[in-house]
Amino acid sequence: MMENLTPTRIVEELDRYVIGQGDAKRAVAIALRNRWRRQQLPPEMAEDVAPKNIIMIGPTGVGKTEIARRLAKLAKSPFIKVEASKFTEVGYVGRDVESMIRDLVELARNIVQEEQRDINKTKAQELAEERLLDMLLPHPPGFGAMDERGQSKDPLGEESYQRTREKFRALLLDGKLDDREVEIEVADKGPEIHFMGGSDMEQIGINMKEIMGNFMPQGSKSRRMKVPEAFEYLAQDEADKLIDPDSLNAEAIERTEQSGIVFLDEVDKVAAQNNGRGGPDVSREGVQRDLLPIVEGSTVQTKYGPVKTDHILFIAAGAFHMAKPSDLLPELQGRFPIRVELDSLDRDDFIRILQEPENALVRQYPALLATEGVNITFGEDAVKEVADFAFRINEQTENIGARRLHTIMERLLEEISFRAPEMSGENVEIDAAYVRERLTDIVEDLDLSRYIL
Repeated sequence: MMENLTPTRIVEELDRYVIGQGDAKRAVAIALRNRWRRQQLPPEMAEDVAPKNIIMIGPTGVGKTEIARRLAKLAKSPFIKVEASKFTEVGYVGRDVESMIRDLVELARNIVQEEQRDINKTKAQELAEERLLDMLLPHPPGFGAMDERGQSKDPLGEESYQRTREKFRALLLDGKLDDREVEIEVADKGPEIHFMGGSDMEQIGINMKEIMGNFMPQGSKSRRMKVPEAFEYLAQDEADKLIDPDSLNAEAIERTEQSGIVFLDEVDKVAAQNNGRGGPDVSREGVQRDLLPIVEGSTVQTKYGPVKTDHILFIAAGAFHMAKPSDLLPELQGRFPIRVELDSLDRDDFIRILQEPENALVRQYPALLATEGVNITFGEDAVKEVADFAFRINEQTENIGARRLHTIMERLLEEISFRAPEMSGENVEIDAAYVRERLTDIVEDLDLSRYIL
């Protein structure tokens, strides 16, 4: 899979969802390809090849997060987005930086678990089918009993039971038992235990939950389910039983170490400005110093085992309006060798964003309203008018980039969305006149647009 993801191919895939920002796409494509290249090297050399971490500089709503998220999805990598401003220096109240690696391992474990469930799906469904038949047609008393010669005491009864069981199996597969209910024993997790506090309390909380779990073993409770729901539950239960926990944990750690991606958003918020003052800047610098060993490469203890961060790819992002990348600690700057600036979006970009991506808004809203039987279409003039309104409001108020399109589209289609259940079967053409009718008053009233759009 990875050998087919050339930088050109990666950029082409990103172009399907993100408009423009060619420099940023090229940077992440090269970083991802370098991962594959490193894995082809001899182990002794591969160990010394550090990931090419990236800093993305650009205003909100221009595609920083979307590029990183789509990249991770493309590579099937564990991906986590964290806001640097949520962390605090050790000793302060807040989350410690190691928590993002623990969260990343948890996500990696979920990915690996789903993959292994898919591998075991056929076998798990066969086992679930047998368990479900046992519930629908319990064994008669004395079934399977053997005499002193090791032969069945009631061969005719067992043969009759097996014939009836096969008839039930055929009914089950044909869906003719779907209305029946069965009683299933499900795990009762009991009350959830939460631990308040930051820093080391998170790791203590993990260990305490395990200890408390040993003292209070999981019980079970009965639930009545329809046959299809019971089959799904039993199939997942059997799939989980077929997974070896030790190999699952080992694969999750390996996946985290070799292909994990951490997106550090709002990193500019922890850049201390050189104003010679203490206060918040002291804590900001402390967060950077705590981040440094994680980015440089260290070992983080998790409940699944130690995780080395040496080859995890870190993508930092920020608007850097009040601070500059050079305000970060020099050691931290050195760990992000690639810097790329993302462009602000103009009117033409908004038109392309509305129309070109696979998940474009002018496709999403018609699809949503089609579920109510309402057929809406957007004219070319309407798309241009929406883009123009979005661009003007971003200039007049806070520039939130492409996110402005979401607020405008919601306002534009509010009346239709509200009345959609009563409009089933109608066709609605959205043109420039309709856009102006719905939005002109709000846009011209600057104070009102600050609150509504």
